[in-house]
Amino acid sequence: MKILVAVKQVASRDSALKPAADGRWIDESDLTYEINEPDAYALESGLQLKEQHGGEVVVVAAGPARVSSSIREALAKGADRAIHIEQDGLDAWDSLSLARLLAAAARSESPDVVLTGLQSDDAGRGETGVMMAELLGMAHATIAMKIDVEGGVLKVKRELEGGWFQDLNLPMPALLAVQSGINKLRYATLMGIKKARTKEVKVMTAADLGVEAAPLAILERLALPVKKKQGEMIEGTPKEQAARLIEKLRFEARAI
Repeated sequence: MKILVAVKQVASRDSALKPAADGRWIDESDLTYEINEPDAYALESGLQLKEQHGGEVVVVAAGPARVSSSIREALAKGADRAIHIEQDGLDAWDSLSLARLLAAAARSESPDVVLTGLQSDDAGRGETGVMMAELLGMAHATIAMKIDVEGGVLKVKRELEGGWFQDLNLPMPALLAVQSGINKLRYATLMGIKKARTKEVKVMTAADLGVEAAPLAILERLALPVKKKQGEMIEGTPKEQAARLIEKLRFEARAI
């Protein structure tokens, strides 16, 4: 079984973020980077499927040269090989343009299962995975909480709202967007780190994949939220004040 896992590199969670001088993305001069956490759970799911059913895990990641550090981390954890689509400026690309890049790389591998994180920690759109599935013509499911393979069929447990779950049987090939917390993440061992140095990393460009390196939409302006401090006096009887306060907490502050 061939399992392809899409991995994105994002700024570390403890990074201090500020807009860049041109205002189109964040200032990357002092940032450290890591594997997007939902993608880390997708990678772990792929590694567990390989351990249970055999095959190989192929990691695909798109981004500038610095993405190679996250690729090597994935290889150190147990992925067999990787594809690096080297392209600058992807952070400001729209989801569909990025999905086209990743889908082109996936198509060349003909995987049985494609795994992605549910969403990215930076943009948080949750769109790329399902768009990849549509471009690849694959069955897909999101918010996957449990994945099994039985008789060439993917048995998937999905999380729904209100504490409900849904069980699905999907024909392979299929794409799953994995929910964070689906499993316990492993650490890269010293032996794994050593082996990662010799594993294949195929560097490709959009031109190699036959995809135009031009996004359909570009982020034009990014700004930090404006901090405001204001107070409001609620008039009326104590009963009226309480009712008005509850209304504001529920519909304006959305705290209850």
